[in-house]
Amino acid sequence: MDSLIWAGTQLRGRRDDAGYNSTSHGDRAPGYGRIYGYLTLLKKMTMKPCQKFSVSDWNTNNQLLCNTAEKERAISHDVRQEARMLRNETFIQTKWDEQDTRTRLTNRSEDIRRWIDNLEKGLCDVNTEIEALKLVKDEAERAVAATSIPLEVSKECLTMRDGRRSNDLVRDPVEIQLQCEMETSGKAQQVLQKSVQQIFEQLCLLQEARQQLEFDLQNKKEALDIDMTCLNLELFSPEVSLKPNSTRVPSGSTTPQQWEQFSHYNLNRALEEVKASVHLREATMVSIAQASNELEAQRVAANFALRKREHELKRALDELLWQQKNTKTEVEEMEADVRALEEDLMAKMAPLKLAQTRLETRTYRPGADLCRDQAQYGLTDEVQQLERTRNELQQKLAQSQSTLNLLYTQFAHINDEIACKTHSLTLEKHVLGIRHHLSQSLEKSLPLTEDNHSMSEILTQFKNQHSDLE
Repeated sequence: MDSLIWAGTQLRGRRDDAGYNSTSHGDRAPGYGRIYGYLTLLKKMTMKPCQKFSVSDWNTNNQLLCNTAEKERAISHDVRQEARMLRNETFIQTKWDEQDTRTRLTNRSEDIRRWIDNLEKGLCDVNTEIEALKLVKDEAERAVAATSIPLEVSKECLTMRDGRRSNDLVRDPVEIQLQCEMETSGKAQQVLQKSVQQIFEQLCLLQEARQQLEFDLQNKKEALDIDMTCLNLELFSPEVSLKPNSTRVPSGSTTPQQWEQFSHYNLNRALEEVKASVHLREATMVSIAQASNELEAQRVAANFALRKREHELKRALDELLWQQKNTKTEVEEMEADVRALEEDLMAKMAPLKLAQTRLETRTYRPGADLCRDQAQYGLTDEVQQLERTRNELQQKLAQSQSTLNLLYTQFAHINDEIACKTHSLTLEKHVLGIRHHLSQSLEKSLPLTEDNHSMSEILTQFKNQHSDLE
């Protein structure tokens, strides 16, 4: 029995010098405890009077003990091998999972970087387009303000030309061209103002797209920083700790497809707005160029009509001056003829008196001497001839005086026309002067405020001159 107890203790494991079992805790099998308990119970039973076993039972018991020990050792061996395999598999799986996670984080970081590059490029394009569109907007606003100069000049020219007098106040081609210039300036102003409004709306859309890109870009940079922080974490990093419910799905989470579609939408929207802005810029520049060409063409047409009208006025004035000169000469000659007729009429009075006196005196002849002789007939014919001559001279004198009065009237009318034409010509010259300053202002391309200031001074100056003429 003592030998069985000793065998049981051997099965439990040898103790080292420190008093501990040399067999590790992991190598123990569950059957060892049952064997030790059985042996202990057997020892206790031997202390009491009991029935003795036969040798065959003893051999059977020994054989059973050996078989049980071998079986338990086989089980222990299998468990140890399975444990080692599990340890290796879990170690490899852990390493693989960590490496796979690192690879996925790296790929995710590359995707985020790629989208960051795309968004930054799109944001750069949007910023560039916003600056370009602002420049076009400023140019369009200057063009809108510049159209007010020809409009004001046209109104001032029409107002000044309304100061023409008499029959010179006509609706001539100059007035038609100036009114066309006003209409052209007004239409150009409306078109450009509409373009400015469209540019303002497009700028709002671009700024909204830029804000969305900046928001998306900022989020992606923050996500990239977070992923890089996770990528740089190691097993023994100080930030590593157990987190409660770390596998939860946060509210507002999106799928990779939704994430990519969101960025696609933001980028495509920004690019579409940039494309629309480019078309709007081109259309605005075309409108500015078209308005400039139309205003320039109308300005040239109005200036041509003004120069033509000025030439016609000069020619009419020269003709009137020539008529004035000839009429004055004719008046002088007519006055001389009237004076000669009056003198001749006065000169015929003495012969008439003489002839009538002779006839009257001869009526006093006495008796038969009161004869109608040849002298009597001669005197009678002389008196009648003198009276006819005086009548003819009086008629001619009256006709001459009437003609002279008509010449006086015509001469005065010519003088009035000359004064009217001179006034009209002066107005046309002043209008040409205003338009000449307009051309210089447009050609010099001065800043808009200076243009308006200079044109205001020019208009004030010519208004003062116009009031002086009136």
